[in-house]
Amino acid sequence: MSWKFVLYDWAGLNLALFQAINAGTPAVLWPLASLFSLIGSYWTAPLTVLGLWAWSKASSDPARVRLVRSRLLHFGVAFLLALAAASALKWWLDFPRPHAVLGAAVHVIGAVELHYSLPSGHATYAALVAAALWPLLAWRGRGCLLMYAALVGWSRMAAGMHFPGDVLAGWGLGLGCTVLSRRACAGWLRQWLETLLCVQAVRGIGRC
Repeated sequence: MSWKFVLYDWAGLNLALFQAINAGTPAVLWPLASLFSLIGSYWTAPLTVLGLWAWSKASSDPARVRLVRSRLLHFGVAFLLALAAASALKWWLDFPRPHAVLGAAVHVIGAVELHYSLPSGHATYAALVAAALWPLLAWRGRGCLLMYAALVGWSRMAAGMHFPGDVLAGWGLGLGCTVLSRRACAGWLRQWLETLLCVQAVRGIGRC
C-alpha cells in the first residue's frame, strides 16, 4: 500500500467522488462550470491586483488604505510562491488527469489534458483570492468568498480536469502560501524599520 493510495486515492473514494460530480452535473450547468473555470484562472490575477490598488486609492480612511495595500502585498507574494510551488509539484508528481484514467467516460469542457493533475491551479488561485480579501470584508462578503472558492473547485471537476484530491491540495497550497507570505512580509517590514531606525541613529549620534 503506497502513500498515494492512502493520501490521494483515498482507497478509491477520490475516483468515485469525481465520477459522481462529473457525471452528475447536468448540461444546463456546463456554462456555469466554464464561467468559474475562467474567473478562477491565474490569468485574472492582474485584475485582482488592479482592483485592490483602485480600492486603496478610493478609500479616504488611512487605516483602510494601509490594510488594503498590505493585503495587496501579501497577495502578490503569495501568488508568486504558489505559482512556483504548484508548477514544481505538477512536474515532480505528474499525476494523470481524469481523462487519462477514465478515457471517454469523462465529460470534458475545453481542451483535453492528460498530465499534471495535482494540485489544481484554479483551486490554488481561488484560495489565494479568498484569503487576500477575507480581512477586508464583512460576513456576507466572506460567505461569497467561500462560495467562489467552492464553485471554482467544483467547476474543475465538472469540467473533467481534476479529481477532488487535486482541488483540496490546491486550496491547501493557496492558504499555506498566504500564511508564508504574511510571515515573509512581516519579516521584511521589521527589517526595513530596523534599518530606518539605524539610519536615524547614525544621523543623530554618529553610530548605530
